[in-house]
Amino acid sequence: MRVEILGCSGGIGDDRHTTAFLIDDDILLDAGSGALRLSRAALARIDHVFVTHCHLDHILALPLLLDSVAGERSRPLLLHALPEVLEILKDHIFNWRIWPDFSRIPSVKQAFLRYAPISIGQTLALPDASGARREFTPIPAFHVVPTSGYLLRGPLGSLLFTSDTGGHSALWEIAERQPDLRHLLVDCSYANAQKDIAIASRHFYAEELAADLAGLKNCPEVWVAHLKPGAEAEIMRELTAALPLDANFAIRPLPQDQILEI
Repeated sequence: MRVEILGCSGGIGDDRHTTAFLIDDDILLDAGSGALRLSRAALARIDHVFVTHCHLDHILALPLLLDSVAGERSRPLLLHALPEVLEILKDHIFNWRIWPDFSRIPSVKQAFLRYAPISIGQTLALPDASGARREFTPIPAFHVVPTSGYLLRGPLGSLLFTSDTGGHSALWEIAERQPDLRHLLVDCSYANAQKDIAIASRHFYAEELAADLAGLKNCPEVWVAHLKPGAEAEIMRELTAALPLDANFAIRPLPQDQILEI
């Protein structure tokens, strides 16, 4: 199971792109501006999009993706998300006022888009082209709008993506229950000086994340995502300084174009 990081920044500018991960060649996890980097041929191959939440930096490319390649597809694109997230998309994006309702184009029976609600803890298995099992399980997140992270599992192990979140105990309990956890992709949007903004917007800040990571007994590779533009070096410096010296995991900023395998 191949996970390509098309974008993972907390903003744009200077070739930064927001959250979008291409899984193998047929699945997107979030559809931020990173997905705009794909060719039309690559966009047409995407059969599933998993959306963590409806903030613009995670859905920016989704309406344009549908409009660009829907006519070249023989089946609907399946949009997987919490029911609350799908309702927001229906009410505020695919409503004919902001963007056409692709769940009714060209008709309800032959629509370009089909909503596929999924619940916290529900595992959806999608085999790849060779029949290998790929699992997608929404996990809780602590954010200002309905949000889920995702636990992904492939033939080699699992990957935990927090999406946008502040600290909450369920995240670390889930991480500890995965003996095959290879990668932890965790939000840390703010430096310590922006602690008040982080708390109000429910994102991790450096000291908070370091304190939570200090208790991590499972030892995956930890990748820090959603760093705010211009503050990346400061956040990573504060985060690294706050970790105990005997931390038994590698921690680094998640690079755009990084490829992870599970």
